[in-house]
Amino acid sequence: MKSVCFYFQVHQPYRVKQYRVFDIGNDGEYFNDRSETSLNNRRILEKVAQKSYIPATKLLLALLQKHPEMRISFSFSGIALEQLERFSPEAIDLFKRVVDTGRAEVLAETYYHSLSFFYSVAEFERQVAKHREIIRRLFGVWPRVFRNTELSYRNDLASWAESAGYSGVIAEGWDPILGWRSPNYVYTPKGTSKIRLLLKNYRLSDDVAFRFSSRDWAEWPLTAEKFNTWLHEAEGDTVNLFMDYETFGEHQWEDTGIFNFLEKLPEEVFKSGQIDFKTPSDVIQAYDSRDEVDVPDTLTWADTDRDLTAWTGNPMQQAAIDAIYSLEDQIIQANDGRMLEDWRKLQTSDHFYYMCTKWFADGDVHAYFSPYESPYDAYIAYMNALSDLRLRVQKAAKGHA
Repeated sequence: MKSVCFYFQVHQPYRVKQYRVFDIGNDGEYFNDRSETSLNNRRILEKVAQKSYIPATKLLLALLQKHPEMRISFSFSGIALEQLERFSPEAIDLFKRVVDTGRAEVLAETYYHSLSFFYSVAEFERQVAKHREIIRRLFGVWPRVFRNTELSYRNDLASWAESAGYSGVIAEGWDPILGWRSPNYVYTPKGTSKIRLLLKNYRLSDDVAFRFSSRDWAEWPLTAEKFNTWLHEAEGDTVNLFMDYETFGEHQWEDTGIFNFLEKLPEEVFKSGQIDFKTPSDVIQAYDSRDEVDVPDTLTWADTDRDLTAWTGNPMQQAAIDAIYSLEDQIIQANDGRMLEDWRKLQTSDHFYYMCTKWFADGDVHAYFSPYESPYDAYIAYMNALSDLRLRVQKAAKGHA
């Protein structure tokens, strides 16, 4: 029997406020913008929770109760969870109730939604460990499948995940990597033996996440019946539908019919008796690996390039990301909890995404997600905050001298 594997990413960053050059040395708070601007993290979090997380999770909870065969999975960044605990306890409670059904898997990732694997494996491992702790505390589960930030992946990540004891890792099912193969099978990452690779079916995922409300799309409107037909027509063992959770209610507003689509889809899927729902762990256990997949270069789910250029494609981004990781040794030696926390929050991949200067469709997507007037404004605010952090590091070093 073929399966549908739903995976939802829940993440909200701490956005850097409009940190000005004359704030350097005078303001040690980089993220707490209390004004009614697009950089007010609490306001954004509460809005997204009310529009997306709370209604979507209530709906999923009802669907899990109505359809005992239904399965879903989530990946939560640690910084999203800590903001939800503080500003939207209702959303946290709903997520807990969903996980408590035993039919929603929680995946592992980095606490700070960072690209640390590619810059410092030691820091990456510390963030994964911290993430594991908050998942254990909130949900009482131990993640078995790993999802790296923005589905960033290559062979050595799979090797690391296997050595760390994970049974699976997920990535983008990108055509140049797969060649003639379909993303709808389980694969073995090159250089590993036990761990399995699950690949996103980006066409069907993006039909929901990006094209659902587009009246210019030839398939608009997308109904549960139509999408179910596509699922049945897809070859393979598992159709992996991976997307941001904000798809439901935030990126696709309620008036587009997105919640109605989600509500009707399981019933349509179950009608034929030929497709079921599985979590990533279920998929790994149910199907044999079909082949080995070799990903020597970094693969992500972003932009038309599907590489790291969404975060490192211009000199501003490269300078910013190199600068933050260059502070690692000094930050660790300072042994200052507040400083360590600020340094890690500044590693969150969104900061560099906001600095992207790509054009055409990719540029439109970056502009949609960015709270800044321009990539240059994002860079200036970030580098000013980083300059202040450097000053704090220097003072700490002198204090220990």
